[in-house]
Amino acid sequence: MNGSTRRAAGGRPALAFDIGGTKLAAGVVTPDGVPHGVLIRPTRREEGWRAVVERLFAMGRDAVAAAGLGDVAAVGIACGGPLDAATGTLVAPPHLPGWDRVPIARLAQDAFGVPAALENDATAAALAEFRLGAGVGADTMLYLTISTGIGGGAVVDGRLHLGAAGNAAEFGHVTVCRGGRRCSCGRSGCIEAYASGTSIAARARELVADRPESALAALDVITAADVTSAAGAGDAFATALWDETVDLLGAAVTDLVNVFEPDVVVLGGGVTRAGDMLLEPVRKIVSTEAMPPAAAAARIVLAGLGEHVGVVGAGVVAQEFAGVGVRGGGVRD
Repeated sequence: MNGSTRRAAGGRPALAFDIGGTKLAAGVVTPDGVPHGVLIRPTRREEGWRAVVERLFAMGRDAVAAAGLGDVAAVGIACGGPLDAATGTLVAPPHLPGWDRVPIARLAQDAFGVPAALENDATAAALAEFRLGAGVGADTMLYLTISTGIGGGAVVDGRLHLGAAGNAAEFGHVTVCRGGRRCSCGRSGCIEAYASGTSIAARARELVADRPESALAALDVITAADVTSAAGAGDAFATALWDETVDLLGAAVTDLVNVFEPDVVVLGGGVTRAGDMLLEPVRKIVSTEAMPPAAAAARIVLAGLGEHVGVVGAGVVAQEFAGVGVRGGGVRD
């Protein structure tokens, strides 16, 4: 990024949208990265993209009013890919069926009368963590969000790594088990198919019928949080499932450390609420299996920006990019 893109939206706040498959979030983010007036509501993606976008923009207007900071200078939008950030278009995100070639940035620009920018949600969160959170002071940082799915972002030598088509760092689709579980991307054996919150819950539901002694067997609906809670309480079935999960996640992170040799790997997303139950096994695997000197150099830490990192990331995207048009002027410099 060159100087023309940085802080392009000036010192005024930005409206930030985080679009997920299960929830929408909107808020106003000031240049110091603090979110204001944050609203979170269900996506209800079955209603179709037009209805969802209409409700999203209504949330945005409500967030601006709730924040009480006056007009915004730009709009930032974070969403899972694939997407075309250069044109501000969602291409066909698997978590949003039917959202094919939706020009979300242009729609936001028309709705709010200010420049708008679109970025992959994990990439936006990575940028926010690098600028304001657990990656401050790092030169090369990797970010993984372990949530409904697994996304990622990378900052290499102080610059956001976007790739040739702008969709780099899809860390959730590192293969950890060739020919293994089917992933949402259409391939088999991706780490997302094992360690995402959705996949942890699905694996528990598939296997628990054979383990009636487990506390999970009594639940009508099993979530990833239920699995971690039961594992923490010593449930043998849940513990075995959790151990496999963190072992495979550790293997994926080890591969990434070997490839990038980062200063720090930041882990965020809902599954990381497990805290040390996740962090310590992953650290141990990386420290023992990554190639030296990468193993010794890489710190593995939890994200620092909390539950609103998606909104903060979208706000940072707006501040960084939107003031020169949709993803324009030197983002890949």
